[in-house]
Amino acid sequence: MQNLSMLSLRRNQLSGDFPQAWSLWHNIRVVDVADNNLSGNIPSSMGVLSSLIILKMNNNNFGGKIPSGLKNSTSLCSIDLGGNKFTGSVPWWIGSNLSMLSTLRLRSNLLSGHIPHQLCYLPYLHILDLGDNNFSGTIPKWLKNLTALTVFPYNNYTMPTYYDVQTSVVSKGSELIYYRTALEWVYSIDLSSNNLEGEIPEEITSLMSLGTLNLSRNQLRGRIPQKIGNLRWLETLDLSHNHLCGQIPQSFSSLTFLSYVNLSYNNLTGRIPLGNQLQTLDDSSIYGGNPSLCGLPLLTKCLGDDTPNRLPFPSSGAGENKDEGDEGMLWFYVSIVLGFIAPTVGFWGVCGTLLIKKSWRYAYFRFFDNIKDKVALAIAWKVSRLQNKF
Repeated sequence: MQNLSMLSLRRNQLSGDFPQAWSLWHNIRVVDVADNNLSGNIPSSMGVLSSLIILKMNNNNFGGKIPSGLKNSTSLCSIDLGGNKFTGSVPWWIGSNLSMLSTLRLRSNLLSGHIPHQLCYLPYLHILDLGDNNFSGTIPKWLKNLTALTVFPYNNYTMPTYYDVQTSVVSKGSELIYYRTALEWVYSIDLSSNNLEGEIPEEITSLMSLGTLNLSRNQLRGRIPQKIGNLRWLETLDLSHNHLCGQIPQSFSSLTFLSYVNLSYNNLTGRIPLGNQLQTLDDSSIYGGNPSLCGLPLLTKCLGDDTPNRLPFPSSGAGENKDEGDEGMLWFYVSIVLGFIAPTVGFWGVCGTLLIKKSWRYAYFRFFDNIKDKVALAIAWKVSRLQNKF
């Protein structure tokens, strides 16, 4: 079958070594053998497939290093080698030679070393998944040069329409499978479960179109970038199981599309920001493992939460003392009760008393101001939850 253009054998029970002779298939565009039990190495002869566009060998038992011969397949748009036993580092030539690449998925292998800076030369790359490996070093600042992740919507989509490619992405706490028609709208970076260290670079906040950012289970330190709110299309953010410190930036409240967040098991401190979409994320476990965090939805109250939000009662004269103030407060509340029993008594018992006693006037209006604030907050909370459901 020398004129074969597509080989799709995904989701079967095929086993044994992968065929080594590929030099006769000059016209093949798609090789999809995902979800089988195939083993062995990727043959170097696949490098002669200059017309190859989609290479999916994920979820098998392949091993060895990623062959350098693939650098000749300059038409590649999608590479998925996840769920295997590949070793070594990410080849630098992926960024230098495969300029059409839009999806690079290498998660769940035995890859190590640093993330090569040449990946910044991939203008169409919008799905980068290197999670669950042994990568070290810092999160590269060059991520800001990934053009497809800085402009939304990005119209120069390179995936061919003649094959219904499937790609799994860890998003919203679970692994989701996206088909070709939906992949165009998936913008994701997953560097989770590695040995990355250092701080989260501020440059990552320039990826305006990013929808999923997963940096969990690394050795990251420092603070969450203050401009994290610039990622206005972000739906999933997972920074859990690191060593991040400091307060959660107030710009979090600007993430209006955020539907999943996990900041657990860090060293974060201070009050959890409120506002917009964050009010609908009322699961306290997403902030667990941060003993110095406080505020809703945690049960830990922040300093000052138990202090009544009212002005001190000024004395109406030099002769009034503390005992008189306490007795006055007692009669103040009694007058309010009487005011709801009888209209006449209420008018003169409440209004008359407020005219005479300045300290009671402060207490009366502050009392109803506090009630108004609590009612307004409760209404806003309910409305935001209803909007999230619909």
